[in-house]
Order: sequence, then C-alpha cells, then structure tokens
Amino acid sequence: MDALLHTLQPFLVPAFALGDIAFSWLEIVACLLSIAMVVLNMRVNPWAWPLAITASLLYMVVFWNSKLYGEGSLQIVFALLAAWGWWQWLRGHGKHGVPLHIRQLSPLGRAIALVALAVMWPALAGLLAWRTDSDVPWWDAFPTAASLIGQWLLGRKFVENWPAWVVVNTATVALLVHKQLWLTAGLYGVFLGMSFAGWRAWHLQLEQASPQTRPLP
Repeated sequence: MDALLHTLQPFLVPAFALGDIAFSWLEIVACLLSIAMVVLNMRVNPWAWPLAITASLLYMVVFWNSKLYGEGSLQIVFALLAAWGWWQWLRGHGKHGVPLHIRQLSPLGRAIALVALAVMWPALAGLLAWRTDSDVPWWDAFPTAASLIGQWLLGRKFVENWPAWVVVNTATVALLVHKQLWLTAGLYGVFLGMSFAGWRAWHLQLEQASPQTRPLP
C-alpha cells in the first residue's frame, strides 16, 4: 500500500483550496462518481455498480492516506461486494427462482441484521486498535460494520438498505469532519439526504409492485 500511495501522490496533493480546506484530484473524482452511483441506485439502475467499484478503489487510497484504515479497507470489500451486487441485479433470484425485486425484510431478518452489527462492530474496533495506529478505532469501525450490512441489503434489493445508509452516512460525516476531509464529508452529507430520498423512492416502488411481493426473512 505504501508503494501505491507513493505512486499516486501527485493525485493526492491539493488540486485547489478554499481557505484552509484542500481538495485532492483523487477525492474530487471519487466524489463525482459516488454521487452518480447513488442517483442510479435510487433508480434501480444496474450501471450504479461499476461506478461503485471505481469510486471504492479511489476512496480506498484517499482514506488510507488519512490513516482511516477501517474505512480504507472497507472500500476493498465494497468493490468486491459491488461486483457481487452487479451480478445480483442482472442475474440474481429470490425464492422459487423469481428475479430479484424491491422487497422488505421480515422482523426476523431485521433482528439478524442488528445482531450482525452488534457482533461486527466491536470485532472490527478491536482489530483496528490492535493492528493499526488508528486514533478512532471504535468510531471508524461502526460505519465500516454498518456499511457491510447496508451493502448486502442493497445487493439483494431490500428497502432496509436505505435506513442503514442513513445511519452510516450520519456517522461518517462526523468522522470525516473530525479528520478534516471536508469535500468527502460534504459528499456524505449529500448521501444522507439522498438516503432519505432513496428510502422514499423504493417504498413508492414497493407499493406499486404486484401483490406477490412479500417480506422475506
């Protein structure tokens, strides 16, 4: 990773600054790709996924350069999950071989998601505290763990991915402000608003769906 950071250093230097706030070329490109990705997700357009792969790999470098190792490592997982999500949206099926459609989790499914978060958060925080020089291991670990759950829910077209992103984006905005990654903090603020919009848009599509759509565990 050090070699990669050294190679990409020209793109990590400030492209421009507003007062004391600097913006790198890499962060700017990743920001624009990410906004386009969320817009396509809201429209249930599978082309969101290749944009997600590219943006995740760029943000991996941006976060790692800022010693946000949890968020940086998460981007690698995001890129892999985005490839999986792309396949799911194009070829995936639910129960009985029915193509994936927008749906809701059952109460059991929601409970399982919360338990998964309760297990992954302290596990990731402990790993970051033990193996890295992160100064915010618990703070860094929370959106990391919640994002993994949100990404799986999105890939399987569960409406609950959107409230998961509301939580993730709120925590991430605060974390990025703390790290003075102002452009990306602003991006996640936009994501927060888009999460509410996506939540509403998917609910409207769910209401318009056929009567066969039912909550699944």
